Amino acid sequence: MGSLRNPIGPLPSSIYWRRRAVAFALAAVLLLLALWVFTAGGGDGDRSDGANKSSSPASSITPGPKQSGPAISRQPGGRDEPGATGGDSAGGDSAGSEGSGGTEGSGGDTGGTDGGTGQTSGSGEGTGGAGGTAERVPAGSALPDCPADALALSLAPTRLTYAIGEKPAFRLTARNASAADCKVDLGRSSAVLTVTDSADEEVWSSDDCPRDQASVLLKVPARTTISHTYEWDRARSTGQCATPPAGRVGAGTYLLEAKFAGETVSPASFVLAKD
Repeated sequence: MGSLRNPIGPLPSSIYWRRRAVAFALAAVLLLLALWVFTAGGGDGDRSDGANKSSSPASSITPGPKQSGPAISRQPGGRDEPGATGGDSAGGDSAGSEGSGGTEGSGGDTGGTDGGTGQTSGSGEGTGGAGGTAERVPAGSALPDCPADALALSLAPTRLTYAIGEKPAFRLTARNASAADCKVDLGRSSAVLTVTDSADEEVWSSDDCPRDQASVLLKVPARTTISHTYEWDRARSTGQCATPPAGRVGAGTYLLEAKFAGETVSPASFVLAKD
């Protein structure tokens, strides 16, 4: 112990104390470096653990609720009702459409014009059906008549409102619900259209002294709709070919009706615009 406090050697003791001070300083520096390396390594390990924890993927994904009900297989707004007809152009009758299945095509009315004189003068007729103009068959055709329980009729004006000077047109539609082709007579003697004013007075009828009383036999293919259009020149008519009142009917709301084979077809209304 005395040698530690009093260095023994040929050199002065102050030199030995300096050497010991340098040695202690180096040892302290090395100790501090070792502690710094140890603590720095531990911190990196903690940071890497945190990074691993934050970047680890989620253990599971909870799916959203399943959609209930059937999926929509086509866009809305389609029309599959039997006997549906398309709109009319501003200038007159346009083609109607029949969209009720694979065996049915689109129907179309081609408004005819009819000159001549008489109480029904100026009325024209046109026919339309699946795929174009309805096929007209002769009176002696072997095609059977459409059974009453398989034939559905509907009636509607081609427009809801008719302008001044515009001739109203009415479309009578026949649908064959059976699986066999048949024929139907939509002539004036079989299908009678009438127009009644707001006072419940009949102002026009298609069978009041018509120029043409012949049958209009039309083929109605199976599960298909055809139509026949009548045009009115706004003139009044009376039965038994009597002289009708002078002048044409005025503006107002009118009721359109039809009878076929003794049965009444659902009526519809239309308006003749004011001046």
